[in-house]
Amino acid sequence: CMNTANPREFVFHYAKMSMAGLLVNPNPQNILIAGLGGGTLPTALHEMFPNANIEVLEIDQAVVNVARDFFHYVENDKVSTHVVDARVFIKRAGLAGRKFDFIVLDAFTGEYIPEHMLTQEFLEEVKQILTPEGVVVANTFSTSALYDHESETYRAVFGDFFNMKMSGSGNRVIIAQQQPLPNAAVLRANAQPLYEPLQPYAV
Repeated sequence: CMNTANPREFVFHYAKMSMAGLLVNPNPQNILIAGLGGGTLPTALHEMFPNANIEVLEIDQAVVNVARDFFHYVENDKVSTHVVDARVFIKRAGLAGRKFDFIVLDAFTGEYIPEHMLTQEFLEEVKQILTPEGVVVANTFSTSALYDHESETYRAVFGDFFNMKMSGSGNRVIIAQQQPLPNAAVLRANAQPLYEPLQPYAV
């Protein structure tokens, strides 16, 4: 969804919540996003961090076409799109020793997240390509029957995580990393420089 009167504005709550990953890693340099949608997140992250490398994984070429034609999604030497199953890409990236410091899991089918991207084995593969200071941001649902199972799966792989919700949204965003989560003082310090850069996106 895009507000044509203000195309940069984040319309969906989950997109706003996803930017909270910047409280954990405020200066990402290698970003991986599973699930393109309209390209809202990669477009905003590229504007905020023009020197960061951003790779987007999208299984459906039609989604890529729509994002390019109708949602102002633009690729360049810093933003690239792979039409591929995200789990296959991530497994191969791990075998190749690649690392990312900001990983967004935002892949949905018509009904829910593909089941092979909900397993502990998949999250272990995600963890393998995460830098020590990197962060995983996962968009999922707050009303799913799988809610507790998802929580336990993320906890088994990453330990404690931040669980974000907003009133009026059916989504929750899980924020996890390999090392212990930052305390409130660090979060506040990381938040301060983000206020102004995030304003154009209504975050």
